[in-house]
Amino acid sequence: MAITPRSVWRNPVHFAAFGFGSGAAPVAPGTFGTLMGMALYLLLPAMHWPWYLLFLLAATIVGVWICDKTAHDIGVHDHGGIVWDEFVGYWITMFVAPTGWLWIIVGFVLFRFFDIVKPWPIRWLDQHVKGGFGVMIDDVLAGVMALICLQAAAYISAQSVFA
Repeated sequence: MAITPRSVWRNPVHFAAFGFGSGAAPVAPGTFGTLMGMALYLLLPAMHWPWYLLFLLAATIVGVWICDKTAHDIGVHDHGGIVWDEFVGYWITMFVAPTGWLWIIVGFVLFRFFDIVKPWPIRWLDQHVKGGFGVMIDDVLAGVMALICLQAAAYISAQSVFA
């Protein structure tokens, strides 16, 4: 378990990178970060998909910067408490997702699965790509894989309803 640096509570960039404090959880900071990402997702205004895609791009770019800056400042490449990447990964999972609590929870489970298991190429990227981009890319890809599975589940669910 990594110790949460005190700067998280004083530096706004570190505070954002640590998921507004959710990454300071003493156990499972990635899960708590994803839960915070889910809460923020629920607070997002309804957006047409092009605007949501633009939001995802902006959140990813901001994430690369804040994760890089925080990792550099605290001297730990991918501190477990840095969870902005979990926010973005979950938000990617929920791109054009069906509405309703079922899909919000399924998206959470799928994203956590891919983020924890890290199937190829996620694990390779996690181990070989450094800096803020390295912190973000494995969760972005986990989000894309979870998105594909969520959309497949939604498609199959819709087909079985009308069969």
